[in-house]
Amino acid sequence: MIDLSGRVAIVTGASRGIGRAIASKLAAQGATVVGAARGTNAAATIEAIVAAGGKGEAVTADVSDPAAIDHLIAGTLERHGRIDVLVNNAGITKDQLMLRMKRDDWDAVIATNLTAAFALTQAVLKPMIRQRSGRIICISSVVGQGGNAGQANYAASKAGLIGFAKSVAQEVASRNITVNVVAPGLIETDMTRAITDDARAEWAERIPLKRLGTPDDIAAAVCFLASDEAAYITGQVLAVNGGMYM
Repeated sequence: MIDLSGRVAIVTGASRGIGRAIASKLAAQGATVVGAARGTNAAATIEAIVAAGGKGEAVTADVSDPAAIDHLIAGTLERHGRIDVLVNNAGITKDQLMLRMKRDDWDAVIATNLTAAFALTQAVLKPMIRQRSGRIICISSVVGQGGNAGQANYAASKAGLIGFAKSVAQEVASRNITVNVVAPGLIETDMTRAITDDARAEWAERIPLKRLGTPDDIAAAVCFLASDEAAYITGQVLAVNGGMYM
């Protein structure tokens, strides 16, 4: 069994879906979880964690705002003394065909999905280097690997996370810090629940495992990469997609 007792994990986008499942799973394995999201949206996640006997706190942070990132990292270090795991999960979509995509929609997706991961990772590296240990996990997407019509901005941000993680992994490996990527396929979340039943069935038929994934499927992969069992794994992309993309 994975044991993350005594470790402090920051999870961005922790209010719902994949982020909530990751935060809950890390806490269930013993980590103290700092769940970050816009407004007070992470509070329910942390309340559920505490009710289940876990440890955590909710922090209001818009990760596209550098000041909010500084507040998140400084506050975590002040209250908990260390940061062992960073999960760059926060993400948004603003889908549109390329010919119609507005520059603002491109900039917003890149800022939240990619630039925030750069800023957060840079901020946690100093304490991780001092500790000579750390786990950084970026949540990409099958769309970042294979592309998708109408999602040029989203695909670029998620593909960027892969190149980003591989590069940083090479820089910090000597300090016992690993940097990896989890690339989900089609997962049952609020976004995919908007898909019609017929479209969901069609997608499931195209997936070798014949079903959509669940947030818990992604959370399990993240917990593994955050653990001692994954100590010799860095710069890798773990695709959790039911065989949708190989």
